[in-house]
Amino acid sequence: MKLANGLGRLGVWYSADKCNGEQVADLVRVVERNGYSAYWYPEGRGYESMALASYLLAKSDKLMIGSSIANIYAREPYAAKQGMLLLNQFYGDRFILGLGVSHRPMVEGVRGLKYDKPIATMRAYLDGVHKDLATGTEAPVVVAALGPKMLELSASKSMGAVPYNVTPRHTAIAKKILGPGKILAVEQKVTIETDAAKARALGRKELARYMVLENYRNNWLREGFSEADLANGGSDKFIDAMCLWGDAETVRRGLRRHFDAGATHVCLQPVHEEGNFAARDKIIETLADV
Repeated sequence: MKLANGLGRLGVWYSADKCNGEQVADLVRVVERNGYSAYWYPEGRGYESMALASYLLAKSDKLMIGSSIANIYAREPYAAKQGMLLLNQFYGDRFILGLGVSHRPMVEGVRGLKYDKPIATMRAYLDGVHKDLATGTEAPVVVAALGPKMLELSASKSMGAVPYNVTPRHTAIAKKILGPGKILAVEQKVTIETDAAKARALGRKELARYMVLENYRNNWLREGFSEADLANGGSDKFIDAMCLWGDAETVRRGLRRHFDAGATHVCLQPVHEEGNFAARDKIIETLADV
């Protein structure tokens, strides 16, 4: 499998749950037409990850398709492995299995399952995914890692990490922990908007769902943000770090800071007014030359 060679410099992260089937196919074509190397999608309350990956691969020609992430509580490791192998066999090694432990409300509240200790659970899951693979095969697996222990696990048992809701400071720490030869594919929210009030309003709306999740809050505190920064929808300092805004060149400079910190791949997430896919596509087109 050719993951390390096929995953280029820049990708797009965007929730397919915001789109119907025709709309998500249009999105994939926009991403591919503008020269991005990968499209990343989450698994939450909407589309099932493996079925969606098959659809996305069928609607693209050369684009890498990555789950960011497939919820490890949604399927047991053998099913994940078989799905990963089949998708790469059918679609020319273009699928990346990004795995994550998700969040307690999603696992216990939505799925009705017990949320176990993240590190031990992920370690056992990765062992299951890699079990009985053909000799010499390196599985195209990356892990949603934020804290040091999960990053260490990503380095030892996968091709790398796909951190979400992080800053270049985190990217530098993650690079040091992962070491050389590992994928570090970092998500960064962006909007091309020069009005500070409008840009921050968009950022706060996009981030609201994450502000109540323990895993992200703990990581933001590790990064140096204060409880005050995380209160009342987030301070301006916090929102500006989480969602880059300004003119195109200002946003490009912000994205480049992740590369300067050691990212091997940056997946930008367009942030826009709800349903305004034209604005989303314009952001994708404008930032394709980062």
